[in-house]
Amino acid sequence: MAQHNDNTLSGVQKGAILLITLGPERSAMIFQHLKEEEIEDLTLEIANTRSVTPQVKEQVMEEFYQVCLAQQYIAEGGIGYAKELLEKALGEQKANDVIGKLTASLQVKPFEFIRKTEASQLLNFIQDEHPQTIALILSYLNASQAAMIVSALAPDRQADVAKRIALMDRTSPDVVKEVERILETKLSSLVNQDYTVIGGVDSVVEILNTVDRSTEKHIMETLEIDEPELADEIRKKMFVFEDILLLDDRAIQRVLRDVDNGDLAIALKSANEEVQNAIFNNLSKRLAVMIKEDMEFMGPVRMKDVEEAQQKIVNVIRRLEDSAEIVISRGGGDEIIV
Repeated sequence: MAQHNDNTLSGVQKGAILLITLGPERSAMIFQHLKEEEIEDLTLEIANTRSVTPQVKEQVMEEFYQVCLAQQYIAEGGIGYAKELLEKALGEQKANDVIGKLTASLQVKPFEFIRKTEASQLLNFIQDEHPQTIALILSYLNASQAAMIVSALAPDRQADVAKRIALMDRTSPDVVKEVERILETKLSSLVNQDYTVIGGVDSVVEILNTVDRSTEKHIMETLEIDEPELADEIRKKMFVFEDILLLDDRAIQRVLRDVDNGDLAIALKSANEEVQNAIFNNLSKRLAVMIKEDMEFMGPVRMKDVEEAQQKIVNVIRRLEDSAEIVISRGGGDEIIV
């Protein structure tokens, strides 16, 4: 790559320089949060990067720091707050430049005011609204806040609202603005004029993973009758293999009694070190060594086979939870009766 001034670099080029500067370990952690096509673009750019001057590295790192700082300020107090602090730190022109770089990709969600409201107060505010309106609002809340509200709704409305969140795809900015106006909230200054992606299966999964078990079971049982395909899609995403870290040692040991050793070895091939340690620490030393040897000697394994093996173990976990033999630690108020 030819030498460039920071101002002539594309976003991908800056990203490649940043990753090169951060080094392989930190870059690998960042890659875990990127889409496949983004990883491909960055990897190609890194491969094509021959030399970068210390000055350009410093400029890219400084820009990265400023953008991170701006995002932190926005999260703390919104765009106005971020701009005010950045102006004090960087000057008006530089602050405007940094904020400007964020506006193309940053979406400050509507209902900012509501997200800072106590869930109990918000429940009184929205419980009489139409289920579609409630679903729209909950899609913008954090999972714990939305879970408290869903749990407190009348049973006949819980599954209806959950279904509407899961089936929600895109909502026009005009609809969002109208709901905000009715609820007497003020619009965020960065409501994107394109369609806003909200809701979806991932959104309702996050909420259901947070509510108490009885609420979750009621919603899922209702969905299995009304929307069996949707219920199946939600159930597959509700507990992933890595969530085995939510189990205590006794529960993991109980799960492993029902798991085939061959499936376990395949499932652990792509698991992170923390998950592997959680499993091996709950096996006998002899069995742990045997599983590790199987993993080493089996060679490369198709990701499809790994995912199937992991899903078998997840199914065991869900079955044992349904029969109350184990408890999954969740944030929605499950109680252990001694």
